[in-house]
Amino acid sequence: VQKVALGGGTVKPVVNAGDGVGEHPTQALLDYFTIYDELGLALVAEDGTGFAMEEDGKNNHEGPLIVVMLGDLKHGRTVHSLAKLLARTSMKHELILRYCAPTSLEMPDHVKEYVKSCSNVKQEEFTDMKEAVQGANVLYVTRVQKERFENAADYEKVKGAYVVDTALMAIAPSNMIVMHPLPRVDEISTEVDSDPRACYFRQMENGMFVRMAILALILGTP
Repeated sequence: VQKVALGGGTVKPVVNAGDGVGEHPTQALLDYFTIYDELGLALVAEDGTGFAMEEDGKNNHEGPLIVVMLGDLKHGRTVHSLAKLLARTSMKHELILRYCAPTSLEMPDHVKEYVKSCSNVKQEEFTDMKEAVQGANVLYVTRVQKERFENAADYEKVKGAYVVDTALMAIAPSNMIVMHPLPRVDEISTEVDSDPRACYFRQMENGMFVRMAILALILGTP
């Protein structure tokens, strides 16, 4: 929830459901829940006690959490919010954020500076996605957003720069999940949809539940 000035001295709280190329906090919450649910992250509660997902069939993640953010990181508001949320959250795991983007679409400096100010976080930058996914736990894919380009020629230079296909999945870790805020264009091949590591449709379903919870917290439950 953010406070927005409406003019005339009026300030009202609003739920930020995405603001241009800035932030997308509700998406970050559902993305974080999806990572927690899929991997079984160990978290630290406010009283200092630890807890983790313990459902049957779920992983109990050990070691550092390595998250690769791939694609248009300059205009991708979802990765701006997710990088910040992951960096400031109470995980018991070391966090490694790997940014892999075409030239001119790198993660903005203000996001990297925010992440840098948090503890227990390392940031790495790649141009080769095959190198970026080595040892990764999460591959978070974003589309190159045509509508953000003023010059069509600039878009043509970078569209299709990265495509997640079965060849990439063949060399990726067996327990790495693939996420995408959707909709996609061609940055994830439809052949990947049947791979159990592809969790973007489960991620989308989680979005419904997380946003229901946000509204219930704000409006109150009956």
